[in-house]
Amino acid sequence: MKAPPFGGALLGSQTRQFALLLTLVALSLLLFAGAAAAHAVAEGDKGYIQEISGTNLIPFVYLGAKHMVTGYDHLLFLFGVIFFLYRLKHIGIYVSLFAVGHSTTMLLGAYYGWNVSSYLIDAIIGLSVVYKALDNLGAFQRWLGFQPNTKVATLIFGFFHGLGLATKILEYDIAKDGLVPNLLAFNVGVEVGQLIALAIILIGMSYWRKTGSFLRHAYTANVIMMTAGWVLIGYQLTGYFVS
Repeated sequence: MKAPPFGGALLGSQTRQFALLLTLVALSLLLFAGAAAAHAVAEGDKGYIQEISGTNLIPFVYLGAKHMVTGYDHLLFLFGVIFFLYRLKHIGIYVSLFAVGHSTTMLLGAYYGWNVSSYLIDAIIGLSVVYKALDNLGAFQRWLGFQPNTKVATLIFGFFHGLGLATKILEYDIAKDGLVPNLLAFNVGVEVGQLIALAIILIGMSYWRKTGSFLRHAYTANVIMMTAGWVLIGYQLTGYFVS
C-alpha cells in the first residue's frame, strides 16, 4: 500500500483550514445524527419479511444490496480503505479481507441470534472509520513509531461490520423456514451492493486523483471522515446510555 503523501510539516500547516473544518464539524453533527437515526430497518421491508416464509432468494438479495448501498458507515470505511490504494490488485486484497470479515460474523451472528447491542456495534463501526482516517494521516507511525498491520485491521473491523449487519438482519425477525438460503442470499446482496458502491467510489476517486486538488485536500478529506466517525460514535453511545 502506498504511504500517505504528507508528513508532520503538512499536518502542522493546516491552520488556514481551521475555520472550514469547524464549519464541516457542525454540518457533520447535523447530517450524520439524522442519517444515523435513518440507518435502520425500513418498516416496509420489515413488514414484508415478517409476512413471508420459506426460501425467497431475490427479495433477500435486494435487501442485502440495499442495506450496503445505503449503509453510509460501511461506505465511509471502504472509502478510507481505498483512499491511498492505486492498484486494483491491492484494492482487491483489502476489499476481499473486508468481505471475508463481515460475511463471517454476519452469517454466524444472524443464524445463532447473537444478542449484541446495535448501539455498541455501530459505535465500534464508527471507531473503524476514525481508525482508518488516522491511519491515512500517518498518525500511528508518529505516535507508535511503527505502522500497524493494515490488512489485519481491515479483517478485524470487517468482523465488527458483519456484526452490525447481523443486528439489522435480526430486526427483520426472519422465519426459520428457509433461514440458511435466505441469509446466504442476503450476503450475496451485500457483496453486490458493495461492488456497486465500490465501483462508484473508484470512478470518483480516479477522476479526483488526476487533478491537483487530490494531494492538496487529502488531509482535509480524511479529517472530515474522522469527524464523521467521531460523530457516529457519540451518537450511538448516547443512544445506548439513554435507551
